[in-house]
Amino acid sequence: MKEKFYITTAIAYTSRKPHIGNTYEIVLTDAIARYKRKRGYDVYFLTGTDEHGQKIQQEAEKSGITPQQYVDGVAGQIREIWDLMNTTYDKFIRTTDDYHVKAVQKIFKKFYDQGDIYKSEYEGHYCVPCESFFTETQLVEGKCPDCGREVQKAKEESYFFKMSKYQDRLMKYIEENPDFIQPESRKNEMVNNFLKPGLQDLCVSRTSFSWGIPVEFDPGHVIYVWIDALSNYITALGFDPDGSGELYNKYWPADVHIIGKDILRFHTIYWPIMLMALGQPLPKKVFGHPWLMSGEDKMSKSKGNVIYADNLVKHFGVDAVRHYLLSEMPYANDGTITYENIIARYNSELANTLGNLLNRTVSMSNKYFDGVINKPTETSELDKELAEKAQEAVKTVEKAMDSFKTSDAVEAIFSFARRCNKYIDETAPWVLAKDEELKDRLNAVLYNLIEGLRFIAVMIEPFMPETNANIMSQINSDQNDWDSIRTFGTGKGGKVGQAVAMFARINEEEKLAEISAELEPPKMDLKLKPEISIDDFAKIDLRVAKVVEAEKVEKADKLLKLTLDLGGNIRQVVSGIAQGYTPETIIGKNVVVIANLKPAKIRGIESNGMLLAGMGEKAPVLCVLDEELPSGTIIS
Repeated sequence: MKEKFYITTAIAYTSRKPHIGNTYEIVLTDAIARYKRKRGYDVYFLTGTDEHGQKIQQEAEKSGITPQQYVDGVAGQIREIWDLMNTTYDKFIRTTDDYHVKAVQKIFKKFYDQGDIYKSEYEGHYCVPCESFFTETQLVEGKCPDCGREVQKAKEESYFFKMSKYQDRLMKYIEENPDFIQPESRKNEMVNNFLKPGLQDLCVSRTSFSWGIPVEFDPGHVIYVWIDALSNYITALGFDPDGSGELYNKYWPADVHIIGKDILRFHTIYWPIMLMALGQPLPKKVFGHPWLMSGEDKMSKSKGNVIYADNLVKHFGVDAVRHYLLSEMPYANDGTITYENIIARYNSELANTLGNLLNRTVSMSNKYFDGVINKPTETSELDKELAEKAQEAVKTVEKAMDSFKTSDAVEAIFSFARRCNKYIDETAPWVLAKDEELKDRLNAVLYNLIEGLRFIAVMIEPFMPETNANIMSQINSDQNDWDSIRTFGTGKGGKVGQAVAMFARINEEEKLAEISAELEPPKMDLKLKPEISIDDFAKIDLRVAKVVEAEKVEKADKLLKLTLDLGGNIRQVVSGIAQGYTPETIIGKNVVVIANLKPAKIRGIESNGMLLAGMGEKAPVLCVLDEELPSGTIIS
């Protein structure tokens, strides 16, 4: 029976499209999962999306759609990118899935019934993007200690989890399982900064917003994101407090959770304590990977330095992007990504080292032997050294991957590829080809090079699966399992395929110019209407209006009938915004209305005014005021 291996990513938050830093995690996890499968493990690989919370509700309101519509769109984008990056997850969970919702409600009720949860009131500071509460002393210069953003004061009735009840038990577990938190530096941070000072009870429900899993026995409360989101690792396997199924019993506990270092506290303190309260085993390891920085800065839309995976794939290909991510990121320290660095690594490693090795070897095999290379009967000292380097590379990759050091594994593979290129220079096949008596030696050299390429292909598959297939096709080998690279020289030999250029060199200047042109926002052709004077503009009466009622206009797909409050002055307006807004999403918004427009009848309904809006890519976008201005305020 195969040994099981259950691996997970953190589920991606559906607030917006993931950038390349977010994408790194799924690629890293996929490489580990692929490696374990290749080593013969029964792998179950889980990923998915975290879809509840105040931030999502706010983003949906800004977009004029329901929270479910909003997360459906973003979850679809996330899955598209995960698939684009050629990741082999076994299950994609969404926290809006019915089975997850029901299981989380049962988990919450179990905690309450056994006295781990109690109702109280929270008063403090809340960071919406991080979905986290902080005390005054935890803030850094008055801002969120995790992300540095503004926090807001919050006071509401909530349920709390008694974290302190399990603190000593968790400390003991970490002491007895020193590899539980990886890397070591992250473990020290969790123990010294959170556990030793003493755990505060954790807020596990909210009443200030509605987009979450309802607490069944207390209407008005929704289950807070960390019980909801963290439980996905077991609900995806069919966990149920009343009795779990075959999948859960087979794969739990997880062998490793792969997560970003910024959410380590939730996975190494809150999650283990929840599992203890459920009476379930803890995951064997939690690996907190570093961040991928854009140059020297963290990626941020506000900084304008965000890079997306789909754009990189368009310019460099899937395997090249995977290679960069997995080779550039250190084990414990942050990595960096720039277009210049991608091109440099692409040219030096993929084009010069690997692509050149493959092309030279296959081309020479076809040129000198019509592609037919046989197993040699004799070996030289150079051949033996190459064989030793091949088997050293395999051992290095195994050791590195067993501790999740992917960059070390990739470096070992390319170091061996460089050694193969050196072997070409040392043996000079083009010289051997001139002497008929050295034909057997030439065959041996080319066999060793093809065997070296086969080793590279097998080792590289977890990181660059398309490249594995490309190499195997060109050397015409079907020996693609890990056991086949235990001993150098077990390749069958035979006729190779045709040489096809792989990873052509990139002209840096031209590529950077191409990317720069794409990133520049398109210039609008402003065809302005005839000029007006300030006196003309002064005739337009713009007012703040609050939408108090809204309904669809029958048999009119684009129209909504709105009731507006202009500071006690109630009026009706018909507006063509139904493609971008539903009645539910527009009620309560502060909009700008032309208040002195001559009344008109639209579809037989009187309209007294016009809302200000612009046409987005697919639907109208209203001018909505973020600041709270009294209804009826003049806009000038």
